[in-house]
Amino acid sequence: MGDTPMIGCAEEEVLNGCRQGYAWAWDELHRRYRPTAASFLRKLGVLECDLDDCTQDTFLELYRHLAGFRNDATFKTWFYRICVSQARRTRRRVQAAQALQDTSASMSIHPLVSVPSFTEERALQSIHDASGQLPPSLRVPFVLFEVQGLSGKSIAAMLRCPESTVWRRLHVARRAVTEVFLGDRPGP
Repeated sequence: MGDTPMIGCAEEEVLNGCRQGYAWAWDELHRRYRPTAASFLRKLGVLECDLDDCTQDTFLELYRHLAGFRNDATFKTWFYRICVSQARRTRRRVQAAQALQDTSASMSIHPLVSVPSFTEERALQSIHDASGQLPPSLRVPFVLFEVQGLSGKSIAAMLRCPESTVWRRLHVARRAVTEVFLGDRPGP
C-alpha cells in the first residue's frame, strides 16, 4: 500500500494508512466517518452552532490517539467513545460560558457596593475585570460559587473533580480577584 489513494478500500487498510501518516488515508477516514460523527454528536445534545467545532475536535482526538488503538473493540465502537467524550466536553464548555454570561448579566442588575467613594459601577467593573483575568479553571468555580451561589459539592459534581480541588481553586481565585479589586480601589 503506497502513498496513492485507495478509495473504497477496507477499513483496516485505511486505518493502517492513517497510522503510517498517509494524507489520502486521513481524507478517506474523514470522508467515511464525518457524517456518522456529526449525526451522533447531534443526538448526544451538541447544538448546531457547536457541531462543526465538536466534530473537528473529535477528529483531532482521533488523530492524537489512533496509534494507541489496539483493536480491543471495533474501530466504530472506539470512535463512538471519542464522540461521547467530545460531546461531554462541548456541553461543559457551553455550560461554563452560559454561567459566565448569566453572571455578567446579573452583576449589572444587582447592586453590590454602597460605599459613596467607590461607586457601584466601578466595583462591578473591577470585579468583572478581575474575574476576567482568571483562567477558566479558576473563573468557573469562582463564578459558580461566589455569584451563582452553588455549593462546593455541586460545583465538584458539575466539573467532575474532587470537592477539595474546587475549594483550592476558589482560594486561589479569591486571592487573585481580591488583589485586582483592591488594586483598583482609590486610596483613603
